[in-house]
Amino acid sequence: MKFEQIHSVQEFLQFESILDSGIIKMKDSSYTLIMKVEPINYNLRSELEKTSILNSYKLLFQNINFNIQILILSKQEDLEEHINKVKSLNLYPNLTDKYVHFLNSLEEDTKSSLKRFFIVIKSTNKDELEENYFKTKETLLRCGNIVSKLTKEKVKIVLESYMKVKR
Repeated sequence: MKFEQIHSVQEFLQFESILDSGIIKMKDSSYTLIMKVEPINYNLRSELEKTSILNSYKLLFQNINFNIQILILSKQEDLEEHINKVKSLNLYPNLTDKYVHFLNSLEEDTKSSLKRFFIVIKSTNKDELEENYFKTKETLLRCGNIVSKLTKEKVKIVLESYMKVKR
């Protein structure tokens, strides 16, 4: 009887470790950083603001001379719990009925989903990675986005979510 060697899942993962700063050290000795980006509602902006935002994004992409990846994780939302809570409050029956009808139609038509946006930056040098992070963050802040570097714990959660999506 012949036995197959059982390999560790870590052999298949491309990262070596997650540093306390949230930076990921890759097996090829490069470094990766994940930024969470909270989007703006572009449609609510004035025409002048829209032009300014587009120019800032344009500037960002023209000046990028490093590896960058935009990662969007979508999770379909179940609005049933929220709908039941609204129904149970029943403060204004007519308004409640209209709102519940709206939520039901929203769920049917658009398959409501929660989207989380991340930017992944990769570099061979840790100091260069930090510099690229600050350049990207500054430009995104000018666009009105809220940007934060993920902590070690949050990096683990994002990687776990990403791996589930990729399966």
